Amino acid sequence: MTKQTFKKVPLRLCVGCGEMKPKKEMIRVVLTPEGEIVLDVTGKKNGRGAYVCKSPECLKAAHKNKGLNRSLKTNISEEIFSVLEKEMDTLG
Repeated sequence: MTKQTFKKVPLRLCVGCGEMKPKKEMIRVVLTPEGEIVLDVTGKKNGRGAYVCKSPECLKAAHKNKGLNRSLKTNISEEIFSVLEKEMDTLG
């Protein structure tokens, strides 16, 4: 009898809707050591990260419920949120 190995799928919590989803289905928002807030499509950038579903609604919800502010432990301005929304639109 051969032993089957199952790979665990890493799950992450969306700071917008609060759902646990596979990491690959989400976008990471990163607070870099330089203090910039950017979308991290690769999931490998240095810095403090928070995950959001790939929908603009979840990003809006994360803004409304201050989920990103809490996760990244910083205040995020309206301008940065609008830049993040535009970046997310370009990702499709």
